[in-house]
Amino acid sequence: MSQKTDFQWRRKHLIGLRDLSREEIEFILDTARGFEEFSTRSIKKAPALRGKVVVNMFFEDSTRTRNSFTLAASRLSADVIEFTKTSSSVNKGETLIDTARNLEAMGVDIVVIRHSAGGAPHLLSRSIKACVINAGDGFHEHPTQALLDVYTIRQIKGTLEGLKVGIVGDIAHSRVARSNIYALTKLGAEVILIGPSTLMPAQIQKLPVQVSYSLDAVLDKLDVINMLRIQFERLGSNLFPSVREYSHFYGLTVERLQKAKPDILVMHPGPLNRGVEIESEVADGPNSVILRQVSNGLAIRMAVLFLVNQAAVLEAKDFQV
Repeated sequence: MSQKTDFQWRRKHLIGLRDLSREEIEFILDTARGFEEFSTRSIKKAPALRGKVVVNMFFEDSTRTRNSFTLAASRLSADVIEFTKTSSSVNKGETLIDTARNLEAMGVDIVVIRHSAGGAPHLLSRSIKACVINAGDGFHEHPTQALLDVYTIRQIKGTLEGLKVGIVGDIAHSRVARSNIYALTKLGAEVILIGPSTLMPAQIQKLPVQVSYSLDAVLDKLDVINMLRIQFERLGSNLFPSVREYSHFYGLTVERLQKAKPDILVMHPGPLNRGVEIESEVADGPNSVILRQVSNGLAIRMAVLFLVNQAAVLEAKDFQV
């Protein structure tokens, strides 16, 4: 499906973007472009994963990511198993690895996992033969979210080279921010992390980014702004005086947006806390590409499912030889 014919995808797992090269990231984006048109077809199906079984192992709540992977697998003609912790043997004490091995014994080919523990997808990839795709693990990474983000930027701007991208909010607890940093910087963008010092990760100086504790100081320089929600469920203590104060200094309001470049792209990984990090008029306004991110997530996840399966097929052929 990719336009690049001189490169062959060889990774049967997608655990994160930190270890991917620029060429590999661009290959995923180019492959996703070939799946864009499926949403406009009268018959929204391709036979790429016919006969394959995909399981969504989600140990955390999710709407967009789970449904996007389910629809992506279905459009590639795979059979899909929806796994939930509440209805599984995990509640009876079964380990993650035992659960995955039991599912694999039923013929599962691809495991899509979201887990609160960082490293859970990596552990699975070393414990089972099936392909493993990380749908978000702890504070570690959320690779497909970052891929759909950079795909959306490239789709509109043409390139990420030289763009200034601001990521605003709860950086410390955001796996989305980490994956975005890896993807954006490898594709030539300049990343500025924006937020209070209490929401910045430790050893931030080791990351290839700039830092600003004031949104107003850098807003007019940004080509793209990605607004993260405050992850109240992950905060161990009050890291800022109040939600109202946070919104005052870091919320993207209509008034504040008027200070930005006219063609700035407004992004958000969801779910939105309207009135906290972003006003409804901005989220639904002409600069917002939030719904386009959701649409592009389907093409990205179709591409990832297609590529990891392709790598598994190649690996099996090499083993037979």
